[in-house]
Amino acid sequence: MTPAKSLWIALVSALLLTAAGPTAAAKAGAFKGTEIGRGASYAQDFMLTDHDGRPRRLADYRGKVVLLFFGYLQCPNFCPITLARLAEAMQLLGEDAQRVQVLFITLDPERDPPRALKDYVSNFHPSFVGLHTTPAATPELALGFRVYYRKVPGATPGNYHIDHAVFSYAYDLAGRLRLRLSDALTAAEIAADLRRLLAER
Repeated sequence: MTPAKSLWIALVSALLLTAAGPTAAAKAGAFKGTEIGRGASYAQDFMLTDHDGRPRRLADYRGKVVLLFFGYLQCPNFCPITLARLAEAMQLLGEDAQRVQVLFITLDPERDPPRALKDYVSNFHPSFVGLHTTPAATPELALGFRVYYRKVPGATPGNYHIDHAVFSYAYDLAGRLRLRLSDALTAAEIAADLRRLLAER
C-alpha cells in the first residue's frame, strides 16, 4: 500500500468517525454510572440539618462534585459497604478529593441522633457529612429524590430495620444531578466518574 493511499484511508476513517457524532467516542469514555438526564424530575435542593446542627442546602456545596447517599446507622451491610467504597474512591482521587463532598442522609432520624451520625460518617472519611430532617419530613424528602425505603417491623416497636434503595447520586460542579451510581460499581469506577465530572467546564 502506498503512503498516499494509507493517508487517504486514515482521512476517510476520521471523517466517518466525525460524521457518526459523539457516539463512538462517548462509548470509549462513557460514565460507569447511569446518566439520568440532568435530573429534571428529581428534587433539586433540600433544607436539612448537618451533624453539627447547622442548616444545609445542596446549594451550599456548589463548586464541588457531590455524592448523595440515603441510609441509616443500624443498617447491617449495604450502608457501611457503600460508605467504605466511597471512602476508597476518595483516596483514589488524591488531591482532587478536596473538590468532592459525600453527604449521608439518614432515613431513620428517630434512632440516628446528630452526634451518632457524626461519629458514624467520620469513621469512613473525615470530610463526610451526615444530614437529617424530622421523622415527619423524611418520607417527603425521600419521595422528592425518588429513593425507596420502608420500615420493616421487628419484635418490638423500636427494633425495626429499613429496606431501602442502595445507590448514590452524583451532582456536577454546577449542582446538577447527573448520575446514579449503583452498588455494583467498584471504587475505581466511581473515582473515574468523579474525575470526569471534575474535568467538566
